[in-house]
Amino acid sequence: QVQLVESGGGSVQAGDSLRLSCESSGGTFAYWAMAWFRQPPGKERESVAAISWSSDSTYYRDSVKGRFTISRDNAKNTVYLQMNNLTPEDTAVYYCAAARSPTLARLTLYGAPRDHDMDYWGKGALVTVSS
Repeated sequence: QVQLVESGGGSVQAGDSLRLSCESSGGTFAYWAMAWFRQPPGKERESVAAISWSSDSTYYRDSVKGRFTISRDNAKNTVYLQMNNLTPEDTAVYYCAAARSPTLARLTLYGAPRDHDMDYWGKGALVTVSS
């Protein structure tokens, strides 16, 4: 049974940094594309970043480009999201997700990864940024 477990969420001030981690178990992590999504309070879930199995391709939504970095360590079955210069607009529950596809081609076919492009989900980690 595949499990994705997020960690590293918390409450910070605007301008601070956080690093989210997502550890996978029970599956072939090294062959999956991975992504981070987030759901702000009262809003729909949106994709934030994605990374291919080999880390040679990445995707970022416009509002986080230059501030967030997605990375992965296949030896540790872990994907990370480094978030710098956080703003209150980044407040959300952040979800880790996996797609049983090694590249980002399918995930970015229509622009941004969508919920139904992903096959496995974590339970989420809350990030709260205060001004």
